[in-house]
Amino acid sequence: MSENHLKIENLSHQYNSYARADWALKSVNLSLLKGELIGLLGPSGCGKTTLLRLIAGFEKPSQGFISISNQIVSSPHLNLPPEKRGVGMVFQDCALFPHLDAWKNVCFGIRRGGDFGRASWLLDLLGLSDFRHRYPHELSGGQRQRLALARALAPGTSLVLLDEPFSNLDVEVRLKLRSELSRVLKSCQASALLVTHDPQEALAICDKVAVMRNGELHQCSSPKELVLNPKTSFVGRFVLQRNLLPVQLKGVDLITPIGLLPSCEQYQLDKDKDKDLSLIFDEYSLQIEPHSSGESKIIAREFQGSYWVVKVLVSTHILRIWLPLDQPLNVGDRCNVNFRKGKKGILFPGALSVDLAQ
Repeated sequence: MSENHLKIENLSHQYNSYARADWALKSVNLSLLKGELIGLLGPSGCGKTTLLRLIAGFEKPSQGFISISNQIVSSPHLNLPPEKRGVGMVFQDCALFPHLDAWKNVCFGIRRGGDFGRASWLLDLLGLSDFRHRYPHELSGGQRQRLALARALAPGTSLVLLDEPFSNLDVEVRLKLRSELSRVLKSCQASALLVTHDPQEALAICDKVAVMRNGELHQCSSPKELVLNPKTSFVGRFVLQRNLLPVQLKGVDLITPIGLLPSCEQYQLDKDKDKDLSLIFDEYSLQIEPHSSGESKIIAREFQGSYWVVKVLVSTHILRIWLPLDQPLNVGDRCNVNFRKGKKGILFPGALSVDLAQ
């Protein structure tokens, strides 16, 4: 059984100590196993970078604990200095030293008498051996990001924090680097936390994905578990880019802006407690019927190579719907929208799998 490399317990943080200050983090619990790569995913301002700063030691938490290799390094009364934590950091802008060449950048964190052979090995591993005497401004964006990763790992670091390292790179370089990340970390027997805004990036390369919103951790699961069993409607909406609609419970009827769902008697809902229901479903779960006086309107159309995804305004809600290329619908067309038979959605709270149509 793998050991915890990093453990975060009941971690809360606010940047101002007065009582009514907003909490940047609220009771976050998270564990990172040795050799594991976890993606921290969420919208801007959700607390991802704050969490990284606390782990790195740049901030002292207001509440809770952080342990690295079973040693407490952060609490309201303790804050081990960053340089004593054995944690490497890779920033969005690389933060390389412009006056040092690639070799000296990588060796910067290695103490006198340390293993400089590791620095050489990392340059070779990351394809930078031929550029060791170049300065950062003489390297491409992808090469600078590789160099930043090599510098973070060179001192023998086994825990790396990556704060959106690929966001400034073009698509081709980004795809190549993110596919290399897991290989490099495994070669170094290192664990890592990767902050990203991109759900596809997190799902593609991470062992687990932790989804945050407003300082709270909504779910931390494997990519497969996250896709099949989102715990909250926000996870389904943000991570999976699924459609979201409010649902009213009246008697045994579940009412959506599109229409009724099949009887809810089998779901054991409480009409007094379950008032704020929501339903998520994918773009394949809806069908469009063109109609000159339809209640809905197509407001956008995206070409996806082998199909269209259209955005349809239904009442005050915007839904994404799959369409074949040969279906002649254009922006501005009126239509009616219905659930497809045989499709399922997820009803919250409770993450209940429900039939969308009979």
